[in-house]
Amino acid sequence: MIRQLWTLSVHTRAFLRRYMPTNILLDAIRTRRGLKWGVPAMLLAVPYLLAASTFTQLIADGGPAWLNLLVLLCLWNTMKFIIMGPVSVALLVRSRMREAIERRQARATSELAQLPAPAPIEA
Repeated sequence: MIRQLWTLSVHTRAFLRRYMPTNILLDAIRTRRGLKWGVPAMLLAVPYLLAASTFTQLIADGGPAWLNLLVLLCLWNTMKFIIMGPVSVALLVRSRMREAIERRQARATSELAQLPAPAPIEA
């Protein structure tokens, strides 16, 4: 039973990562080229908050209860985008530091390769 639940959760996660627009966008932001877009992507949280507020108002005015699921979905996507901003900045800093270290090491090895070979010591 637990094995079936585990398999179902793995397949559900794979489906959601592949086909849901917010997950596709967040995966694109997590790439090296996309890290610079993490903070501007935080602005996408605003429409999700507006949608959640609208759905909440509709529920308060006597709308169907299933709109609560959309409120939760909108709030979940809001949190994902808000969290991705600082995370992308941290990942960008880490990758730039790693690239700087690699450049420094490459420069040092190329400088060592260009040094003349020492003359043999004769006794």
